Amino acid sequence: MATSLDLDQLRTFVAIAETGSFTRAADRVFKTQSAVSMQMRRLEERIGKPIFTRQGRASRLTEDGERLLGYARRIIRLSDETLAAFDEAELSGSVRFGTPDDYAERFLPEVLARFSRSNPRVEVSVVCEQSIDLINQTRNGELDLSIVTNCGEGAVEVIRREPLLWVTSSHHSPEEEDVMPIALFKGPCIWRGAAIDALTESGRKFRILYQSVNSAAISATVSAGLAVTALAESALRPGMRVLGEADGMPELPMCEIGLIRSWNRSGSAIVDALAEHIVSSLDNLSVPAAAA
Repeated sequence: MATSLDLDQLRTFVAIAETGSFTRAADRVFKTQSAVSMQMRRLEERIGKPIFTRQGRASRLTEDGERLLGYARRIIRLSDETLAAFDEAELSGSVRFGTPDDYAERFLPEVLARFSRSNPRVEVSVVCEQSIDLINQTRNGELDLSIVTNCGEGAVEVIRREPLLWVTSSHHSPEEEDVMPIALFKGPCIWRGAAIDALTESGRKFRILYQSVNSAAISATVSAGLAVTALAESALRPGMRVLGEADGMPELPMCEIGLIRSWNRSGSAIVDALAEHIVSSLDNLSVPAAAA
């Protein structure tokens, strides 16, 4: 592989991966569909492997395409950050960003640090609320951009999917109690609903021992061995243990993390830049190890 990858091809590739369609990607990158198809043929020739497969009218990534996507986003991000560092006409202004507190703990430090390096003249104000409240506030124009759990409300752009897992302390076994104690977020919360529905349908006896809107409080209760909870995979922490079918726990659905934008900031360069940083950070997120 003597020649380098083409940055424009990689941008088109990412657009197809995010929209699921050559046609929609062509609109996003301002190219004709035939030009997009030609770019992808050349990219596949350069990689030496197929990166797309067709499912009906939709285009899906192959396993090699999934591998390439992470590299492509990192290359694009680094290119954009490099140009921004030398751009005298860099972005300036402010953006109002919403996030649930558990996402703030997991994602925000890296996202804001990288965004600040690339856009030092942009002020980011952060609001922490539950996803449903953030969706409503973003719809109403009170926030410009929010990262939320997709709960079927609003035009949420899903950017990450990961398993929702049963978790408890690695040093205690509250799941062995006849009536299992659980700790849950206060409603409305899609994880809470999924956990209660799964336990109820499986016939597993449980009691809600602790409920809070604060993720740190939920995690502390679990780490102390007082209860079992349902957490997304990326929320696992040292000292936590994942429970499965062998422990008598029912299967939970996947967790979908997404972005929602305010209608009155549509097309905003600042909002788009922050959204790109979030997508890139979540795409390269490493999952913490939990105890076996």
